[in-house]
Amino acid sequence: MLNMIIDAHTHVFSPRLIAGREEYCSSDACFGLLYSNPAAKLNSAEDLIRSMDENGIAKSVIQNIGWVSHDACIRSNDYILESISKYGDRLIGFCAVQPLEQEKAVDEIIRCGKGGAKGIGELRPDIQGFDLCDLNTMKPLMQETAWLDMVVSLHASEPAGHNYAGKGHVTPEILFKFVSNFREVKMVLAHFGGGLPFYELMPEVKGILANTFYDTAAAPLLYSASIYKVVIDIAGPGKILFGSDWPLLAPQRATEHIKTAGLNPAELSSILGGNAQRLFNPEENKVLYGR
Repeated sequence: MLNMIIDAHTHVFSPRLIAGREEYCSSDACFGLLYSNPAAKLNSAEDLIRSMDENGIAKSVIQNIGWVSHDACIRSNDYILESISKYGDRLIGFCAVQPLEQEKAVDEIIRCGKGGAKGIGELRPDIQGFDLCDLNTMKPLMQETAWLDMVVSLHASEPAGHNYAGKGHVTPEILFKFVSNFREVKMVLAHFGGGLPFYELMPEVKGILANTFYDTAAAPLLYSASIYKVVIDIAGPGKILFGSDWPLLAPQRATEHIKTAGLNPAELSSILGGNAQRLFNPEENKVLYGR
């Protein structure tokens, strides 16, 4: 029997932003890179809820993007917080931050945590212009994130394979160094971590990645279905989170890709919802704000 299906990687935008698409494409490098193509879909939280109902998705994580400006982060976070307040039983929110803003970014993490957000990300250091491995930049943010028991989501880039809009250069080498610096922080690396889980064959790497998870966002566009069994054999069934990257991919296409992998019922249940339920269960991630 499958657990509820939880989509750990989706993106939503406010109706106001959708209506002003051209303006945002010209004013923000990350948004422009991802959405300047008119074929790239932009959808609201209400659109996502309808898609979830049609595809049997119980809950979804609504991730943000790597906005370059702090003000853009705030505006987008406001909509994320509004959406999780409205659909608290269906949506889990992640907020955007610009680490270069230092204290402002820390304050934004606190604000979003108080507003119910469960994580920050997707961080995109190569587009946002910060060094993911610079301790002076990242330590204050990661300390606050760990204190609030929030999850960090990072876009990950495959060092091989075809190019695509937004692929970037955040490769396993960079991601591993970052995780090594902040191994106490719970992290989700998108797109199977750009291949990082393969290095869990090394015992010392496996230990450092103990709090690191990999989502399956856009997997049908990147890997054959054998990826699921391979990563399970290397890293274990508890490390993979189902993510569609909606609206880039329909949840049905993403789930069908997983279901062709020949997984046993327990493995399938863990990936499609069990692992995310444990990671994001509010009863297991209570935060006290009384400093």
